[in-house]
Order: sequence, then structure tokens, then C-alpha cells
Amino acid sequence: MDQLRRMAIFAEVVAAGSLSGAARQLSMTPSAVSQHLRQLEQTLGLALLHRSTRRLSLTEAGERYHAGCAAMVAAARSAEQALARLRDEPEGELRLAAPMGFGGLLAHALAPLRRYPKLRLQLLLDDTVIDLIDARVDIALRVGALADSTLVARKLGSLARQLCASPAYLAERGWPAQPQDLLQHDWLGGKPGSTGAEMLELHNPAGERETLRLEGRVQASQVTALHALCVAGWGISVVVSEDDRRALTDGRLLPVLPGWKLDDLPVYAVTPRRGEQPAKVRHALDLLALFFGRANGAQATHTAQVA
Repeated sequence: MDQLRRMAIFAEVVAAGSLSGAARQLSMTPSAVSQHLRQLEQTLGLALLHRSTRRLSLTEAGERYHAGCAAMVAAARSAEQALARLRDEPEGELRLAAPMGFGGLLAHALAPLRRYPKLRLQLLLDDTVIDLIDARVDIALRVGALADSTLVARKLGSLARQLCASPAYLAERGWPAQPQDLLQHDWLGGKPGSTGAEMLELHNPAGERETLRLEGRVQASQVTALHALCVAGWGISVVVSEDDRRALTDGRLLPVLPGWKLDDLPVYAVTPRRGEQPAKVRHALDLLALFFGRANGAQATHTAQVA
């Protein structure tokens, strides 16, 4: 065991670049560090360091020996970190940004976090993209293609989408039979802009694909507004929020063109930092991955929408 300790001291001396620097890191005196190095060299029968009044440098033997010593120290630290991760519980404030349609979904996905009394959850629900650094966000959920960024993204799963309308609207305007029929209907868009147009791509089990350019009668940037408009009979929309799912279940919304599907939307967890994450972030990411993995396997039973 003494030999292992001396190997660790040697690695620290090389890392610090001096005996005094290593002594400060190890809470030892420089003379004690020097004594351990002499004992290590005597045991090995080789000089590991060239000593001068200005600096230390490795001998050829020291260079070869240092690689193993540094790897040993790194392995020991990694083992300590693994135990710390196992020991540490989520605490503090977890700030999570997501589209507005994710409110009910997150309540289910993150329910196991309730068991940690020291953890506070702050949900920032907004359909606009939030700056993670400025808003001090730990995790942001984003749907669809990601823009190039320095942020760290982890794919969690995907969400199914469905064309829907209210029974009242369909009774008044009729049911579309083919994708092209959508051009004759009122479209509720989720991307307000100067043109008011939105591209919609559909496919069926036979492999046919249709791409439509739809002019929105109404444009809304928030999913809550789109849901209310669709239920009130304003037109046809792509519904994928938790409220929409409930409306489909109770008949307030009906599926349109059920034989034609939209591509699923990928869901990502985006974090502003790389490397080791605090326990609160690790636990939340694991729960979200588990939830979206199950949802994707079950044809996205729980869904959410972004503009």
C-alpha cells in the first residue's frame, strides 16, 4: 500500500510541476513529498526525476512509469466519482424548459422526483425557444430538427402526430377523403409568419407520399390556442398535445385522414453544459428517456406539441 501511495504522490508531483505545488495539493510538507519520491526511486532502482533549483523534469524511466501512475490515480478518482453519483440525491432547483403542450406529460414523466424533498422543480413552459444560459435552464425539451448549436442534445424518443377536427366542423364542411382535399378546408397553422403558408408531408402504408402547401386561415404560436380553435370548429389542425389526446378520447376531436400519417417528431433533451451533470439533471434525464422510450414504443400514447 505504501508503494501505491508513493506512485500517487509521484503522479501529483508531475501534474503540479514542483514538489511544493504537489505538497500543497496533498496537504503535506515538501520534505515529506521528497522523501516519498526518494523511497520510490530506491525501490525501483531507477531515477524518475531530474532535479534542479529551477524545475523538475522526467527521466526516460520517469516518463514510462508516470503513464501507469497517472492511470492508477485516474481510475481511483473515477471510482470515487461513481460512488458519489450513487450517493448524491437530487436537490436544489431543477429548471426545465418545454413547449406549453408538455405540462401534463411532464407531470407524469417526472413523478418519481417527488420522493426527493430537497428538490424544487421550476417548469418554464413556452412555445418560443428559450435561451438556456440567460434563463439558467438545466434541461430544455425540443421537438423536431435541431439548429446547429454548442448545446448538448440527447434524443429521448419521438412523438406521433394526427390530423384532427371537431365533429361540428366536419359535419358542416365534410370529411376530406384524400390529402389534396385539405386544400379546400380551413387550416389552423402553428407557425405564424408573413406568408401564412405551411408545408405538410403525409404518407400512407403503401409508401405514397403527398406534400401540400397549406394557407392557414388562423395562425397561433401557442398550442393552447390551437387546441381551443380546433375544438371550437375553426378548422383542421395537426394535434399532438396532451389536451388534444384527451379531446380525441372523449370525442371532442375526430381524426382526419386516418389512413395517412405524418412523420413522427424527434424529441431531444438539450443541456447547456458538457461533462458530469449534477444528480438532479441526471435523474431527470433518465426519467425523460424512460418515459419517451415507452411512449414511442406504444405509438406515442402520451404526446405533446411545439409550434
